[in-house]
Amino acid sequence: MLWQQALMNWDQVFIWGLAATAVLTSVLYGSQSMGLSRLSLPFLFGTFFFHDRSKASVSGFVLYLIGGWLFALLYFLLFAALGEATWWAGTITGFVHGLFLLTAFLPILPYIHPRMATEYDGPTSRRRLEPPGFLGLNYGRRTPMTTIAGHTLYGLLLGFGYQIG
Repeated sequence: MLWQQALMNWDQVFIWGLAATAVLTSVLYGSQSMGLSRLSLPFLFGTFFFHDRSKASVSGFVLYLIGGWLFALLYFLLFAALGEATWWAGTITGFVHGLFLLTAFLPILPYIHPRMATEYDGPTSRRRLEPPGFLGLNYGRRTPMTTIAGHTLYGLLLGFGYQIG
């Protein structure tokens, strides 16, 4: 049933997923540009596949956009299970999403990323990327704030934009 709703409303998932991903990406890139954080999730995703920084940046952006749409689909399914999509439900979901990223995903990233050093082993010739550290703080002390803000806005937009039914 939920998949049927998602298929019937694929245009909402596509459009609002793109808009929310654009806002999230703008917040994260903006925070980098203003010196608030050095975290670049698209770059980290791209370096999973490419050693070359240019290829990693471009491929990471494409992967991040696709990931944003996939997460938008998950949000839509969650809202459909709840029976409504509201800005406050999206805001809470986005906040929890950002918190999960900081507390669960980033800490395990050095152990699965082929080019990222770990906190314990340090950099090598192959693993040169700095590990994020607790809450991503190795990428700047404001990284948790900007990451939570971006993901909260992402959820708010999806909750505001989706129409269930």
